[in-house]
Amino acid sequence: MIYELEEPALAAGLFDGWQETLIYSCLQKVMGRVLVTDPANPVSAMAFVGCFAFVAGEPDRELVLGKPGGFVIMVPQDGAWAALIEDCWPDARKVTRYAIRKDTRFDVDALRSIAGSLPAGYELRAIDSGLYDLCLQDPVTADFVSPFGSKEKYLALGRGFVILKEGRIVSGASSYTRYREGIEIEVDTVPEERRKGLARIACASLILRCLDEGLYPSWDAQNMDSVRIAEKLGYEFDHEYTAYWLSDGERTH
Repeated sequence: MIYELEEPALAAGLFDGWQETLIYSCLQKVMGRVLVTDPANPVSAMAFVGCFAFVAGEPDRELVLGKPGGFVIMVPQDGAWAALIEDCWPDARKVTRYAIRKDTRFDVDALRSIAGSLPAGYELRAIDSGLYDLCLQDPVTADFVSPFGSKEKYLALGRGFVILKEGRIVSGASSYTRYREGIEIEVDTVPEERRKGLARIACASLILRCLDEGLYPSWDAQNMDSVRIAEKLGYEFDHEYTAYWLSDGERTH
């Protein structure tokens, strides 16, 4: 049987050394949850937030098979967990993701220059109550706010900027998740407005706001295009890692 830990810190040691802010969100009880099969003495755990599941400790078949419903991106701690995921979910899609260093020292002047380069005909705005609702109307922008579960929680903890064209959100950067010390950035642009630098402008604006508030704007990349955007903003690539898509559907984060 799978249980949600009331005190996620009980499983913190299982994730030691794993520099992933989504895990921090779960362990700090900011958002997400930690799932185990032995709540009294957990030796295996799954940190789950948004659609990401990070599995750690001793490989546990029940935990892998009992993943939350719907689309899940499962990230194994090591090769033993990876082998178990492949055995339990033979149709899973194995993908490579790209971790970005968590100690970036940003060039604030360069970010201000990027943020101020919005082309004519576009509007940059911070996500507020009305824009929260508008984000949810398009699958491309829904994940800017949806992992928080409610408007009230997003407006209290989330941070984000969107770019509008003729009243429609065409690009943006927002907090996919929040942890005590910062956010994890989610960024996307509608297909017909890509390759115009809009995502970079939204990201620079969000990073600057985070720096003003003493928050760290963490970045993790699904693909090399995302890595290249990150590098233009001052981030540095760290390493590749393996993840598994446990249902169909293209993702933007």
